[in-house]
Amino acid sequence: MKVGIDMGRTNANASATLDLEELLATRLLVQGNSGSGKSHLLRRLIEQSAPWVQQAVIDPEGDFVTLAERFGHVVVEADAHTEAALQSVAARVRQHRVSVVLNLEGLDSEMQMRAAAAFLGGLFDADRDFWYPMLVVVDEAQLFAPSAAGEVSDEARKVSLGAMTNLMCRGRKRGLAGVIATQRLAKLAKNVAAEASNFLMGRTFLDIDMARAADLLGMERRQAEMFRDLERGHFIALGPALSRRPLPLRIGAVETQGRTGSPTLLPPPATAVEDARDLIFTTTEPEPPRYVRRPSTSASADLMAQLARGRAAAAALPVAPPEDELPLPPPEPVETPEQAAEREAQYEVVLREVLADPEAPYRPLAVLYQDFLVRCRGRGVDGDQLALPAFRRRLAAARAGAGSGDDPAWEKATAVAATLAEDIQPVFLLLARAALDHTPCPSDADVARACGSRSKGRGRRLLTYMEQRGFIATRSGLGNTRAIGLPALGWETALGDPNADDTAGNPTDGPADGDLFAAG
Repeated sequence: MKVGIDMGRTNANASATLDLEELLATRLLVQGNSGSGKSHLLRRLIEQSAPWVQQAVIDPEGDFVTLAERFGHVVVEADAHTEAALQSVAARVRQHRVSVVLNLEGLDSEMQMRAAAAFLGGLFDADRDFWYPMLVVVDEAQLFAPSAAGEVSDEARKVSLGAMTNLMCRGRKRGLAGVIATQRLAKLAKNVAAEASNFLMGRTFLDIDMARAADLLGMERRQAEMFRDLERGHFIALGPALSRRPLPLRIGAVETQGRTGSPTLLPPPATAVEDARDLIFTTTEPEPPRYVRRPSTSASADLMAQLARGRAAAAALPVAPPEDELPLPPPEPVETPEQAAEREAQYEVVLREVLADPEAPYRPLAVLYQDFLVRCRGRGVDGDQLALPAFRRRLAAARAGAGSGDDPAWEKATAVAATLAEDIQPVFLLLARAALDHTPCPSDADVARACGSRSKGRGRRLLTYMEQRGFIATRSGLGNTRAIGLPALGWETALGDPNADDTAGNPTDGPADGDLFAAG
């Protein structure tokens, strides 16, 4: 049976129909700048096709979780699961034909890429018996299949790009139909975009994006200007599932809404100047958060609960015993002070093992944290009790050459470092350790390694950045030496050679990729 999805109306006020079976065989690319109606289009497609085909939505902003209540999608909170768990959940999603939304909003960009890659890998690697047709919608696809390296690690980019390539290039035989949406065609990997045979192009303004859109639609370059004039919610459609010729259309209405919605004008309240001054400068009790995130639930538990409801319709379930006859759950074990001290000692040992790797200073925080958790599991230690923010602080202290001792002076240094930006905390602690021990000032190479770079030039620029903002004060000595003072602590390092470690193989002046600190 041929199924047509009503996407809206054409300029001639005819129905704009998308052939769902053809889409499953040929894939779809949606492009449009922010505000062009791209998310609205995806929501229309998901809502209209939900009764006909299983769906998985890769959602980096948590915008599609509202589908759950109306259409029964299970929301998988990525920040509540490891990569291995997400891969297992994806395999069960295919096995039991459950539609899901993978919510990635609780993760940073690199962890989003890793989580999406793990989930897509689980869908792709499912057993042949479970290769049922499935629509896989990926919003902001340029985040998961970037055309060039960015600030994330090469490893994360490779696994994410590989998963997206598998989805678009090899997914069809496994029943996976990719629907990818992007704000910038120029930022999307070409080998991923080229696998789509259907296109919906919305409003865009940059010449390079308009040129790529025109090329994909088979239009002449001079016709590309039309993409600037498209209104919100208007797209140009082309492809075997849509139209054999470029077809302007207007996307229809949707039943659900995203959590954020569209921005609207809201005039500020009329408040007297003195009252406004009191409101913002007077310290009051902490206000409750405006938005309290729903506690993450286990996606596996949601899937099993849904399956249980389905089985209940076919057969009667055993009657549960009265509530007063149910056995009480065993009490949660309480960690004794001795056990806590032993765990902390094990953390220090594992952290030293992680940092013993010569490449550790140059690896992303997420990779080091994963290495830490794996080593903890190998020792039978619960590494998850050290959350990522606490791991970051302890890692910075360990790199500076200090453990978690009870030295009041060092505790003062860590307290001051906690008020600074995360990127400069390791360098501040490195300088504080040298000042506290009154050892020679760390070299530019030492500073660069503390911030995860091999570029001594970056180390110098970072020190300049910190000095301009009053975090440090540099004093020159004889023979091209320097000492660095920390005004917040009243400490100063001994004189040291900034050009030491020339034999370490670090570049002397070359700019570092992703350098966040520029003088001035």
